[in-house]
Amino acid sequence: MLPPLSVVIPAYNEQQRLPATLRKVAGFLGAHVDGPCEILVVNDGSTDSTFEAAREAGAGMENDQLQVTVLDNGANRGKGYSVRHGVSESCHGWVLVTDADLSSPIDECLKLFAAVEEQGCDIAIGSRAVDRSLIVVRQSLFRETMGRVFNVAVRLGAGLAFKDTQCGFKLFSGKSAQDIFSRQLLEGFGFDVEVLYLARKLGYRAIEVPVRWDDCQGTKVNIFSGLNAFVDILRVRKNDWTGKYRK
Repeated sequence: MLPPLSVVIPAYNEQQRLPATLRKVAGFLGAHVDGPCEILVVNDGSTDSTFEAAREAGAGMENDQLQVTVLDNGANRGKGYSVRHGVSESCHGWVLVTDADLSSPIDECLKLFAAVEEQGCDIAIGSRAVDRSLIVVRQSLFRETMGRVFNVAVRLGAGLAFKDTQCGFKLFSGKSAQDIFSRQLLEGFGFDVEVLYLARKLGYRAIEVPVRWDDCQGTKVNIFSGLNAFVDILRVRKNDWTGKYRK
């Protein structure tokens, strides 16, 4: 059985997918977590009924071991802001960040926990690149190519050796999550690089774990936000050089 766990789900215009996602996550937590757990959905200024759909679905799932909280950013702030918001409100010893579309099925969380226990790490990040045979539905050739190019930029610009920093499926010890995300500054898709850079800077050990992954229709990453993530690598370095990550 897993220890008490907080699951953070950033959501933008996900009213159609969220009820099914919450049912799957709640079912997993009920079957695998020994003790209290929580789901924190962060509505990022959606223009549909994401907030209402999440509250309605969550209300029917709560029990003495599971709390479902729906947070609202008040405006569209970005995935990085949403994850930071959710983590800041989490209260358990481990924090899992997962996308609303469950591109990585929730039960892949078992692999992340097994890895941190075996390796004595603070963080486990899901990866599509360590074992690409686990990818069932692939991205377009263009997006896969851009992902590989971005990874090279991450290695050169941020000095991170991971093969895939952008998979939206990551597990943090509660201590590392609060320490890292309280320093996070980037609000867009480049935040993944920033939090892993901060993890290394703060002395937390992270391991990359191959997970199942399916490309889901309706991605929120457009060309502009994708290109901006490249610039975010430089922003991370600049923030570090100018002392913005100190507390």
